[in-house]
Amino acid sequence: MALLWFVALLNYLDRQLVVNMGGPIKAELHIGDGPFGLFSSMFLWIYAVTSPIAGYVADRFGRRPVILLSLAVWSAATFGTGFAPTYRWMLAARAVMGVSEAFYMPAAVALVVDYHRGPTRSLATGLHLSGVYAGSMLGGMGGWMAEALGWRSAFKLFGAVGVAYALVLGLLLRDAPSVEAGAELEGRRPMPAVAIATLLGSGAFVLLLLANACDGAMWVVRNWTPTLFNTELGVSLTRSGLYGTAVFNAAAFIGMLLAAMVSDRLAVRYPRARALVPAVGFCVAAPCLFSVGVYPAAPLVLAMVPVVGMSQGFLDANLMPALCTVASPRHRATGYGLLNLVGTFAGGVMTYAGGLLKDAHVPFARTFQIAAAVLLCAGVLLTMVKPAVPD
Repeated sequence: MALLWFVALLNYLDRQLVVNMGGPIKAELHIGDGPFGLFSSMFLWIYAVTSPIAGYVADRFGRRPVILLSLAVWSAATFGTGFAPTYRWMLAARAVMGVSEAFYMPAAVALVVDYHRGPTRSLATGLHLSGVYAGSMLGGMGGWMAEALGWRSAFKLFGAVGVAYALVLGLLLRDAPSVEAGAELEGRRPMPAVAIATLLGSGAFVLLLLANACDGAMWVVRNWTPTLFNTELGVSLTRSGLYGTAVFNAAAFIGMLLAAMVSDRLAVRYPRARALVPAVGFCVAAPCLFSVGVYPAAPLVLAMVPVVGMSQGFLDANLMPALCTVASPRHRATGYGLLNLVGTFAGGVMTYAGGLLKDAHVPFARTFQIAAAVLLCAGVLLTMVKPAVPD
């Protein structure tokens, strides 16, 4: 858990840096909000398309080698971003990051549930993903880094750290020597099309897939809240990253701990708790997010961010455990890859659309209202997921 926690931190720190450095990057590359939003969307779309392949590779060849190669390649791409002379270079670097980072999460989360089952599964999954929140919070300091170090230096620094840590991880990380992760995976590995068809043949998995697609609306909040604070509410660049990204992820961490403890306790008797706990989170968060469009003021937005962030933590702690109730062990990484596919692709579409709408003089507050309706749909879909296999 300790080894993977730091990888998860780097995974989200590297991808979130660009979101909070919008001002200096746009000024130096001479681009608007639409092209700038494409940095995040390009990453998310490629990440999405690659994720099912990444999940299958982790199921087929083991979690460890996939994790190591993923970390090394995306860290090298992060380092290279610091040298980007043009907009196209920057897009290409984000594309490489999208491919390489996609291979990490399905393999890592599958490795976590290989080691942790039953009453520790949600908590273990959530604690690993707390590295994601920590990385995103550090990424929220991107505005400060851009002002203090220059945006290029920040990319070079964290890229170099990731490459060095990949060498350390190669010496220490091991696949789980378990019956579940060994006997199930050894000798009975289906072809990718068979594995995907098996998953899509489950109605419960399809509902989980649709709910995660709706969760793509959360990327609108993640990626555009700092800009909302800065450009529409008059908050400084440094504080906008802290108020948006850092507060969101701190709240997600708290929500993860709370949801993990509740769902682990309830799932002993009621396996549906893995899906119902995040459903409650979304149904509470959606009205709060919608209120931003009714009265767009900095105090209200700042109060909304932690509520929505907590709902994301509810899902993060329970997404893989919920998947474990509807998919067999040998399909888990592939299933998680499919979940990443729909969630991140939808997130990329919504993020890019938010930038285009802003360029068309539609305020982010209005875009957030649309996102709120989509998140409410996610909550409703999760209430319909029923376990099909033992947790």
